[in-house]
Amino acid sequence: MNNAYDVIVIGAGIMGCSSAYQLAKKGLRVAILEKGSIGDGSTGESSAIIRQHYSNPLTAKMAYFSLKIFQNFDEQIGGESGFTETGVAILVGEKDSEGLDANITMQQSVGIRTRLLSAQDLKQVMPGISVTEDIAAAYEPEGGYADPYLTVNSYARAAAKLGVEILRDTMVTDILFEGEKVVGVKTSALTFSAPKVLNTTGAWSSQVARMAGVELPIDACRVQVAFFRRPDDAETSHPVIADFIHASYFRAETGNQTLAGLIDPAEANAIIDPNNFNKKNDYDYVLDMGERLVKRYPIIERSESTGGYASLYAITPDWHPIVDEAPAGSGFYICAGFSGHGFKLGPAVGVMVAGMITAESDPLFDPALFRLSRFAENDQVRGQYEYSIIG
Repeated sequence: MNNAYDVIVIGAGIMGCSSAYQLAKKGLRVAILEKGSIGDGSTGESSAIIRQHYSNPLTAKMAYFSLKIFQNFDEQIGGESGFTETGVAILVGEKDSEGLDANITMQQSVGIRTRLLSAQDLKQVMPGISVTEDIAAAYEPEGGYADPYLTVNSYARAAAKLGVEILRDTMVTDILFEGEKVVGVKTSALTFSAPKVLNTTGAWSSQVARMAGVELPIDACRVQVAFFRRPDDAETSHPVIADFIHASYFRAETGNQTLAGLIDPAEANAIIDPNNFNKKNDYDYVLDMGERLVKRYPIIERSESTGGYASLYAITPDWHPIVDEAPAGSGFYICAGFSGHGFKLGPAVGVMVAGMITAESDPLFDPALFRLSRFAENDQVRGQYEYSIIG
């Protein structure tokens, strides 16, 4: 095996596989080094919600672009993504209504099909939902959810067809430099040479970056989801709901189930070692999640709890990613810290990263908003809502 490449990607989640695919399309020789298997980290355990509701034009455009890929996945990438169109509704109370209106106007300006729904309109979209007159909702009929394992493995196969070498069970132990320039990486078994290395390791990204002498403000945080089997007389499916009022989200899942999680900035406080954490649900979490869900979707009171799991977010101080070369000119690149809302952007992120690494003069998606230096500059990405997690 020739161990020399143009780019080495560390991590085979959605960001690593999408980026490798786009780099290979540009003719670069690429290898992905993955310490486990494809999608083993946060990607495989993502709730995989596909929405376009963001608070700034760049991320809205990226979500819009990515939705079009999911809608035509076999034609665009090849294989399956498991995309299921259910519609997505973002629910807010009076204090967030102006932000909602502003977001809808901005999103419509970039081509997103979204509109404002009244409480009664929302009942037409989801008859089983509980609403009050002071609720407003942004509704995008084209949203839904995907299958994260199908998606990332389809990207990996598409990348491999373009010549990308994917090495599983290959843990990077060091980033190699000559002077201030990257020259490759070392693993427990072999050394690989490349003038450019991309860190897409999610919750492990800070650990990997330290091998290059770079400190990232990214914490690995434990988050949970819970499953509830709906009673037989419930809807066979329902839209994705992001409920700001009860700080929760839920979507339909196979087996007549509903998957639910939190929209809660306090999740950033659950910092853990990504190599050693409890992957099982907490009893109190399931109870709390059920209580929140019943307030919005009353039929869940007659549901059956079917478990859930704990996974990882890679959270930055502003809940937005770092996509940058650091230090500038070093050849060490970072694409991490998506804070739980990155999966849906994965197709666009691959395009962004490929443009950054090949120094495109007029990139489709400029990563400047996600530069590492924004934290030192006190110029963090701002959202319209109290909860930054929604983006």
